[in-house]
Amino acid sequence: MKEEYEVIERKDENGASPPQVYMIVAINFKGPTYVRFLSQTDIKVGETVSVDGVKVYYKDTEVGTWSVFKRGDGLIIDTSYNIKYTGGYSVDGQIIYLDSNFPKEIIVQGKRIDTVETIGRHHECTEKWLIDDGYTYSYAHQIATKIERYFVESLGVSWNDYSNEVAKNLRETYSRKLSRSPANLDLSPYIFSKDVDALKEIKESGGKVDVELVGGGAPQEGY
Repeated sequence: MKEEYEVIERKDENGASPPQVYMIVAINFKGPTYVRFLSQTDIKVGETVSVDGVKVYYKDTEVGTWSVFKRGDGLIIDTSYNIKYTGGYSVDGQIIYLDSNFPKEIIVQGKRIDTVETIGRHHECTEKWLIDDGYTYSYAHQIATKIERYFVESLGVSWNDYSNEVAKNLRETYSRKLSRSPANLDLSPYIFSKDVDALKEIKESGGKVDVELVGGGAPQEGY
């Protein structure tokens, strides 16, 4: 059964003029799932492809087979630690973290929304995939937010209403002093934000911090 994926990256793979092979990355928000494939067909960012088994289709024409396939449904989501930015992930990408004090369920437009799924599996998982593939944290965060939004809206609730409800808890989570941080937490978001204070708290509460930053930047405050 074919499932639609949105193309988020397209690169000239061989440097020919005109390009002859493209490396394409696409994400489906439902799982979420992630594919990377080579194709001679130029598919622009924002367009959609379909995946059926290992084959990738564009406008009903087979254009390649994926070489990388990642799934979000098999990852561990750990809610037993304090996470300064609400959500996070282990360095090896096998564990997704959601702050122990953050509500695991919120009510939006009368519907119960599972934040372990929306923030943990859909946002943090996607963000980590992209960071591990060499994308900047800011770009990874932007795409992860988009995937989270697709998923939230598929549940039949307004993104704005959802975001407002989540925001009520973000500042409180950030302002709470950390007492137990995972030792294998990926520090990419904190390093990007130059959040010296957060890194200091993470180190003091069990996290492994082997970087030093001079000065401080604007804290992210939320995932």
